[in-house]
Amino acid sequence: MHRRDLIRLAVTTAAATSMQRWAWSATLNQRDLFPMGVASGAPTPDGFVLWTRLLNGPVPGTVPADTPRTPLPDTLTVRWEVAEDESFQRIVRTGQAQALADLGHAVHVEVAGLQPDCWYFYRFMHGDAVTQTARTRTAPAPYALPAKLRFAFVSCQRWEQGHYAGYRHMLDENLDLVLFLGDYIYEYAMPKTPPSYTLARTHTLVAAKTLGDYRDRYALYRTDEQLQAAHRVCPWLVSWDDHEVQDDYAGLEGTGTASAFLARRNAGYQAFYENMPLRASALTYGLTGLGTHDGLRIHERHAWGRLLRFHMLDTRQYRDRQACRVPGEKAQGTVTPQGCLELQDPARSILGADQERWAEQGLAQDATSGVHWTAMAQQTIFSRRNYQPLPAESYHSSTWDGYPACRQRLLDAVRISAPRNTVFLGGDIHQNYVCKVLADFSNSQSPVIASEFCGTSIASASSVPQSRAQEIADNNPHILLARSDRRGYAVAEVTPQRWTTTLRVLDDVAKPASGISTLARFVVDDGVAGPRLA
Repeated sequence: MHRRDLIRLAVTTAAATSMQRWAWSATLNQRDLFPMGVASGAPTPDGFVLWTRLLNGPVPGTVPADTPRTPLPDTLTVRWEVAEDESFQRIVRTGQAQALADLGHAVHVEVAGLQPDCWYFYRFMHGDAVTQTARTRTAPAPYALPAKLRFAFVSCQRWEQGHYAGYRHMLDENLDLVLFLGDYIYEYAMPKTPPSYTLARTHTLVAAKTLGDYRDRYALYRTDEQLQAAHRVCPWLVSWDDHEVQDDYAGLEGTGTASAFLARRNAGYQAFYENMPLRASALTYGLTGLGTHDGLRIHERHAWGRLLRFHMLDTRQYRDRQACRVPGEKAQGTVTPQGCLELQDPARSILGADQERWAEQGLAQDATSGVHWTAMAQQTIFSRRNYQPLPAESYHSSTWDGYPACRQRLLDAVRISAPRNTVFLGGDIHQNYVCKVLADFSNSQSPVIASEFCGTSIASASSVPQSRAQEIADNNPHILLARSDRRGYAVAEVTPQRWTTTLRVLDDVAKPASGISTLARFVVDDGVAGPRLA
């Protein structure tokens, strides 16, 4: 589908309006049309996005690959309701939306005109099929100072490497929001030879390369009951990393030919939009100077009154190729400054020049607008991890360590703008890290100007032994905690006076009913940069 037509369809179908009865589609009955559940996201003071996706017949990946499918009609009309109460006696918004084959029969409804800082209930209906009732909320008014915000941040949920028991425990966390930081799906087929990790479950999908492949992958992951429950309990803010397209891709470059990779990337991006509670504007805006590829804007700001503002960064779409990576081939895992001179090139960026300026502008705004906490939410670990004892140096090429000049420019922006409190959040590496963020990581005596919490994976395995993670922490004194041995999520409770991060870890990710415990708890005090153990 032409890019212009995709945008037109997305904008038209997202409008929370009522259609004339004659425009409704034929009605299907006696079918389970909503096996992927529902979701909400992108809360504002007067609304949010509601999402669902219709599917007919067995879910791909749960049956043999050659199982016949019964396609849905090109257009289906879905009714939706938003109410103040769970029994839908006080309905405040209702309407119809079209689920189109060109958008994977996904539905995005952008609801507005609601009260700020309020909880609501919602559901979708078609014929006699009704989704489970779900709950979502609006953000506080722009100039309000809420007493508290509780949110979880999580990433990396490879299907076959673990169950999603962490999401079941999130239901007891009394959350206002979930922040998902990338790798919602993994593009791989099942391994052909027995892997080093224990398979928690299997699927029958091929490696994702086409739009249909990616749609099938999201359909499979979305069938997980514990993931569905977490989506029903509160709104999500979502971003991606690499596995929504291809492992370790960088901007317009991946493995294989350039044209084949670009087609694969475009398919992955469209599927991400179709399966996430994103606004249609994510399709209509991009950054300049990036060519004519079909991009998707996920870098955005989300305010929670004057208490906190999230700056969602995109460290994948606009980045330069990893240092010393041969075009069309895989990236090197680690590089050294001596063996890879390109690593120090000041022009290289993990954000792209335009997004760097956008981030700098946001930091400056927070410094003058009365925002108490600035959350820089992005995909991977931000702080430096030198893998060797000094004076030797070795760094991972795909994290911020692979783009040190870009990181320093962002650090300089934090130092110069001086927002009241800056906290970096990340994922990707399947390990828990807690770090003091230095003004200059090349100088261990540099002042601490921010805090970092990089969360472990919800299910994806780590290839790093705990002994090695501790060695890395010992080589880098600004790292306060490094744990590679546990899966789970983190909960942040933010008040005007304090930010508290609790690292929650599963007993056994291979068990869908796994128990959970607290690994550690860290606090950042208002006006004092750097975390401390609680």
